[in-house]
Amino acid sequence: MREDLRPFLEATLAEDIGRGDLFALMDVKMRVQAEIIAKSEGIFSGELYARELCEMRGIEALFGIKDGEAFEPSKRLVALEGDYVSLLQIERTLLNLLQHSSGIATQTRRLVDLIPSGSNIKILDTRKTRPLLRAFEKYSVRNGGGINHRLGLDDCLMLKDTHLRHIDDLYAFIKEARKRIPWTSRIEVEVESVHKMIEACEAGADIVMCDNMSLHDIEECVKYRARFAPGVKLEVSGNITEENLLVYARLGVDAISSGSLIHQARWLDMSLKMR
Repeated sequence: MREDLRPFLEATLAEDIGRGDLFALMDVKMRVQAEIIAKSEGIFSGELYARELCEMRGIEALFGIKDGEAFEPSKRLVALEGDYVSLLQIERTLLNLLQHSSGIATQTRRLVDLIPSGSNIKILDTRKTRPLLRAFEKYSVRNGGGINHRLGLDDCLMLKDTHLRHIDDLYAFIKEARKRIPWTSRIEVEVESVHKMIEACEAGADIVMCDNMSLHDIEECVKYRARFAPGVKLEVSGNITEENLLVYARLGVDAISSGSLIHQARWLDMSLKMR
């Protein structure tokens, strides 16, 4: 896993350093200490990436907090020691990673904490991620207590409205798909009505996503599932906010998915200070 991070981290550094760090031309030789301080409260995330980045540049990093833990303003998150120039070169990349990742973890935790104690409902992310940052952003969701939906087109066959537009016989399509996709892969169908939910269940879907459906219609889907398709997982999505999430959570579905875990997250404020 850590080896897989290196190409990504090298690319982030190359983006910032460009053709060469002009400050490095001054040939300053010095070993220094620094620390990253929280300037707001939140849930910490990004340790895996930050630790690897520091090791790549020979910077010693002592973390005063772990992924998934809460922090308050003025908390010392990371103590750093190493070559002056090297530390300056990774400063912005290091902060970007921690601020972005912690922002997603914090946004996710806010929604997860709304779920009643003892409930088994899952809060899922989506594929609405920034290009080339999917693994990083979904890792951040996990640190906030959320669960990853599919990582890409290769780990679940999901039939959305754009797929269904040209599928005339869903039952026949799913029957054929079972022959072609891996035995361990599941099939999910997105629906926008109770009628379509019933059709998806009868066609053999493993998961049915109720997308932008009314509360009444979702309740009807839950009742149908309980009586006729107990093995089907029900997921709801669409226009779910912090204000109405609890209402959906009480309907009896298995999961709530929301792109807002990532695309509505705000970076947390942190700063690096030299000692």
